[in-house]
Amino acid sequence: MKKVVVVVAIVIILLTLFACTNKSMASDDRAIGNDVESKLVEIKDNAANSLEDYQEKYGSDVYGLVAYILNLVRIYSIPFCFLGIAIGAIHKYIIGIRKLDTLEKGMGLIVTFVTILIICQILPLAFAVFVKFGRG
Repeated sequence: MKKVVVVVAIVIILLTLFACTNKSMASDDRAIGNDVESKLVEIKDNAANSLEDYQEKYGSDVYGLVAYILNLVRIYSIPFCFLGIAIGAIHKYIIGIRKLDTLEKGMGLIVTFVTILIICQILPLAFAVFVKFGRG
């Protein structure tokens, strides 16, 4: 008897949720609002303008695209690597007190993410030097 009551209650809850979500989605004809759409268009235009600036600066579509991508890698690698360094520090200094294998894993993570951070910060500079002075 208890199982039947639970099953009926779950079915009623699911039907209610289904009916409520259909009504709320049907009342809004657009998936996103006008303000969100205008912000997305503005972000897209800024990215296209930035890409065009890089292509003009380097004098080639391919070199401009590579410079643009390397700049994005440089910017987004900073929080990613800091997060990895923090996780490595947690493994080394907090969890590693009890487990020695985690201590070594933490040090490995710290070294790996510091190395990735250095490479991602130096790579755009090396590319710019190569393109400006290496092409001749």
